[in-house]
Amino acid sequence: MTHEDIWRALDALAAENGLSASGLARKAGLDATAFNPSKRIGADGRARWPSTESVAKVLAATGAGFSDFASLVTGVAALPRGGRGLAGRRIPLIGLAQAGGEGYFDDGGYPVGGGWDEISVPEIGDPNAYALEISGESMEPVFRDGDVVIVSPGAPVRRGDRVVVRTQKGEVMAKELKRQSAKRVDLRSLNPAHPDYSFEIPEITWMHRIVWATQ
Repeated sequence: MTHEDIWRALDALAAENGLSASGLARKAGLDATAFNPSKRIGADGRARWPSTESVAKVLAATGAGFSDFASLVTGVAALPRGGRGLAGRRIPLIGLAQAGGEGYFDDGGYPVGGGWDEISVPEIGDPNAYALEISGESMEPVFRDGDVVIVSPGAPVRRGDRVVVRTQKGEVMAKELKRQSAKRVDLRSLNPAHPDYSFEIPEITWMHRIVWATQ
C-alpha cells in the first residue's frame, strides 16, 4: 500500500459518488481543500497522507465500508467466488478468449451483439459494464482460470489500475496500467512469467478498467 494507492482510492470513491475531491471532502464535513492535489505533498516535498479520521469520515459520508475502500486501494474489488448467483443487475458475460472475436464490441468498445451470456452482479453504475471469464494461467496469481472480472468502460483509468485492453490486431488482454503518455501505453503483465507490453496509442482500440472480480 503506497501513498499513491491511498489517494487514488479516495479519488475513485469520489468519482463513484459523482463528486470531485473537493466535493468528497465537503460531504465528509472536512475543509474543501483537504483532498486537493496540492495538499498531498508538503512544502518540504514529503508525501502527506490522509488521516485515519478523515478516511473514517469519508466512509461514513458515502456509506462505503472499509473493505470497499481497501478494494479501491488495491485497484480491484472482490465478489464472492461463484458470483453468478448474486442478486442484482444482469450484465453481459463472455470468455476472455472470445472477446478478441468480431461482433462482441462496437468501435467504442461497448458490448453489442447477441452472443453474450449474462451474469447477475451487485449494482454497477456504468450502463455499459460487462463481464469476462478468465481462462488459462496467463493472469495468475491475480486472476485464476474460471474467475470473472467486471469491466467498466466508463470508469476513469489511472496508473496502477487493472485493465482490459484490446489492440488493433484483435488481441484482448488483462494487464496493469504501468504508464500512459500522450504517445504510448505501458502495460505490466499480471503473471510475472509473462512479458510486459508497450504500445503506441494508435495500436490500442480501447482500454477499460476492471472494477470487480470473483475471488
